[in-house]
Amino acid sequence: MLAEKSISELHNLLKKKEIRPCEIVEDIFKRIEQVENKVKAYITLTHELALKQAEEAEKKILSGEITILTGIPLAIKDNICTVGIKTTCASKILADFIPPYDATVIKWLKEAGAIIIGKTNMDEFAMGSSTENSAMHLTYNPWDLERVPGGSSGGSAAAVAADECIGALGSDTGGSIRQPASFCGVVGLKPTYGLVSRFGLVAFASSLDQIGPLAKNVTDAAILLSIIAGHDEYDSTSAPIEKKDYTKDIKKEIKGFRLGVIKEAMEVGGLDTSVKEVFEKSIKVLSELGTEIKEVSLPHLEYAVAVYYIIAPAEASSNLARYDGVKYGFREKSAKNLFEMYCETRAQGFGAEVKRRIMLGTYALSAGYYEAYYKKASQVRTLIKKDFEKAFEKCDFLLMPVAPTPAFKIGEKINDPLQMYLSDIFTIPINLAGLAAISVPAGFSNEGLPIGLQIIGPHFSENRLLQTAYQFEKAISLKRKPPL
Repeated sequence: MLAEKSISELHNLLKKKEIRPCEIVEDIFKRIEQVENKVKAYITLTHELALKQAEEAEKKILSGEITILTGIPLAIKDNICTVGIKTTCASKILADFIPPYDATVIKWLKEAGAIIIGKTNMDEFAMGSSTENSAMHLTYNPWDLERVPGGSSGGSAAAVAADECIGALGSDTGGSIRQPASFCGVVGLKPTYGLVSRFGLVAFASSLDQIGPLAKNVTDAAILLSIIAGHDEYDSTSAPIEKKDYTKDIKKEIKGFRLGVIKEAMEVGGLDTSVKEVFEKSIKVLSELGTEIKEVSLPHLEYAVAVYYIIAPAEASSNLARYDGVKYGFREKSAKNLFEMYCETRAQGFGAEVKRRIMLGTYALSAGYYEAYYKKASQVRTLIKKDFEKAFEKCDFLLMPVAPTPAFKIGEKINDPLQMYLSDIFTIPINLAGLAAISVPAGFSNEGLPIGLQIIGPHFSENRLLQTAYQFEKAISLKRKPPL
């Protein structure tokens, strides 16, 4: 089955002209037909468009213009703008929105010959950790259909795990690539803030959001990063970094690398026994690869969730003010005046979690509370950044679990927002500091659920971060697949 293969495997077959792009697309849609009614990873599928793009890819291959992504079908999280294809953010308020332009990452993927096969489900406006906050439908974990795929990029992670695409893009504001990657047993990379353009990504929290790849293995994640990373003049926060090939040094040894185990992470309440066991086994594997394991401290780690849930909602309340029924998106037509239209449009267009975060953020920014909440949170954010800087003086990379538990059951946490927020305790600090981090499948729970290892690197350390992840992946050699 072509749908099971990796980007590099398919590229080699295409290069030898042993298969055609149309065959890959048709095989993917055949797989989607088999499992999508169980997994429900997608909001929108673009079969006809994908076949047209496959025909264009074939012309490029025949003329010798093949790149690593030519003819490769990818899924895109539904908060990344795609010209002519609905971009809903899994929200009623944008249910029929069709962008007039492509996000920069989509433009670059298309230039590389990639094929867009659909837009994946997510938590509404990327606000959530389980994809249960989607206004469209639930997405189910391919490993256990009674469990969540994680969030907010749950649709992208589930699609990759279920072989409903060859690779995918997600976005990560507080762990939304890494946590679903861990829950679904795939690789998820959150790049350094500014490495990948945010132009065309529908904003949640602008100082935290970052687009990144979800892939079947570390090499594929490196391939996708090589295409989407680089300076973009349309994004004022884009770093002046030239494009590079992140696969070039990936196979180099990591002997002598200093890896720090974060002491406070092991003291977090509610840490599942199986997560701890897989983490300890992962440390042993990395040690056997010749790395030096050290213990390091992040004294302000315990405040990360509280800081995040002031800063992120504050930025969200500002970013989501544009959805008022005036310019685009859903509008409540029965309103009798402008103010009523604003209120009714937002009341009916937004879901419960989005409303909760808008209210939290507006409160934190309001007169009399800004100093007590937002300013204080910003100061503690700086302390968290400094903790990481000190840790990286002693270590090349840091190690933490991705989440305190494996994938939890659907409905288990949705009515307890605090418990849901705490499921991101190990991923949030990385976004607050703008660092690079990757989730790599590391083992399984007693129930057979995937568990990921999180490797964290300094700013713009993706080359060596991917090298570390590749060597770990190779050493641990997990072969199991979802029982679909």
